[in-house]
Amino acid sequence: MPEGGFSFEISLSILNHLGRNLYRSFITVIGEAISNAWDADAKNVYIYVSKENNYLLIKDDGIGMASEDFQNKFLKIGYSKRIEGAISPGNRPYIGRKGIGKLALMSCAEKITIISKKLNGDYVGGIIDNSGLDEAITNDLTPGEYLLGELELDAFSAYTKDHKQGTIIYLEDIKEGIHNSLDFLEKIIALYFRFSLIDEEFRIILNDHPITYKTLDELALKTQFLWEINDINDPYLLGLKEKENLKEKRKFLSKDNGTVKGFIASVEKPRDLKIITTDEKLGIDLFVNGRLRERNILKHIPTARVVENYLYGQIHFDELNDDKDRFTSSRESVVADDPIYEKLLYYLNADIISEILNDWDKWRIKYRKDGDPENTSITAKERKAGELYNIVAEDYILSEDSENRNKIDNWIGSLGADAIYNFSSYADCFVSENLIRKFIEEKNIQLPKEVNEEINKWKSNENKNKINGNINIEIRQNNSELSYLDMQYLAKLVDRQSSNQNCLPTDSKEYRPIRDALMHTALLSQEAKIKLSSVFNNIKGRVKTLLSGYNRNKKINK
Repeated sequence: MPEGGFSFEISLSILNHLGRNLYRSFITVIGEAISNAWDADAKNVYIYVSKENNYLLIKDDGIGMASEDFQNKFLKIGYSKRIEGAISPGNRPYIGRKGIGKLALMSCAEKITIISKKLNGDYVGGIIDNSGLDEAITNDLTPGEYLLGELELDAFSAYTKDHKQGTIIYLEDIKEGIHNSLDFLEKIIALYFRFSLIDEEFRIILNDHPITYKTLDELALKTQFLWEINDINDPYLLGLKEKENLKEKRKFLSKDNGTVKGFIASVEKPRDLKIITTDEKLGIDLFVNGRLRERNILKHIPTARVVENYLYGQIHFDELNDDKDRFTSSRESVVADDPIYEKLLYYLNADIISEILNDWDKWRIKYRKDGDPENTSITAKERKAGELYNIVAEDYILSEDSENRNKIDNWIGSLGADAIYNFSSYADCFVSENLIRKFIEEKNIQLPKEVNEEINKWKSNENKNKINGNINIEIRQNNSELSYLDMQYLAKLVDRQSSNQNCLPTDSKEYRPIRDALMHTALLSQEAKIKLSSVFNNIKGRVKTLLSGYNRNKKINK
């Protein structure tokens, strides 16, 4: 037995086992640095990115570290700030928990320099060279046998000037290079790091450009609908509600004292959710104490409805930040079966998402956009007629600089409900009458004298109109005389049961005047719509009976 007893001795290889290579996302690394600055009560986080020179530098003005802090806290893998309590000296809720987030810094660069100082103190820190660390791990060294490289403060004079306190982290030779544009990084940071919702004095500056809610203006200008959940002081939300393109909004007030806060919004087109030129799409994200904790939580409450492709938003739920660690070791999601998280998902699904599905379909139709085909409160025929009307109406919308745009847009909107009814009714007329014509041709039904007289009358009128219009082309697809007959005459040819009050000729008499008004693009009265629908249901049933084999083996002669 060794003198003093046995004790644990840790190999540096534990860094790999804990997740040194766990953090693959460049954004995740930036996020860890921002979170550390938050926990250190920084007011400002300065991020400098150089794609050309392949480096990332993050500087904050937090409380900084002395030698003891750097050795016993920062370099102590697994050290949690929550040992000292859940709140920072500046009264901020701590983001860090397990003390392994710093491994993210070791995952994406060949060399990492950390320098830090307290107010009126001297800089302390060191250099982590991943090539040397890899060699130490291969040789199975213990942490005490691997020393960090010494600081070269002169190399950072541009960043240490006027830096009274805080930490600077410099990552050089990013392993896979920096492929993201600054515009992309600005938007991602603005979306995913919402610490300003807790402390409006906390600022993030990228290459000397402050990140604000205005960074997301492009997204706001593509947003159609908004659903707020309780009260949240979000500058992006305030700006969004002032945009003219926002058509509808609704607010949900929960019964849980507002512990769930945030918003869900819908864009006009699914492609509007793509971030810049990447394949990454926005979703409904979960935040705890201002930090992103779960990307697109809809994957846990899937609806399989088309509306999911249009939604983005942020749910803020700080109840997950308690004494129990509810996050996965990657720190990028919540433990799936966590009971508090499951309760949150149930609430969102039952009380929020279900309502949004109905609102979205109703609002989309109102503004002449395709809605949700899975919503069975509208028949498939009505929905398709509405979609056709939307396409047709687009051709008549005036340019934005036209002084009559709003007036004409209102006219177009006022036609919507009638258009849906007329379009679908015309389709019924077109299909039923042409099917009867084909039935007559199939049965070789002879045309009586009075029918031929009707055909000749319409032929004569058509010839006169062609002459007046100086038209020499054939108008009808074929020379079938049946194409000149409407339902009233077609019905007489196929259904001779005139004594039956429910026969086709009887129904066609009621049908004809409303059908003719419909064919002349008239707007029908409500009474006419009801009558046409009722009569046409009878006609459709009778036509289906004929087509299914009525008088199948009997030749009909008139």
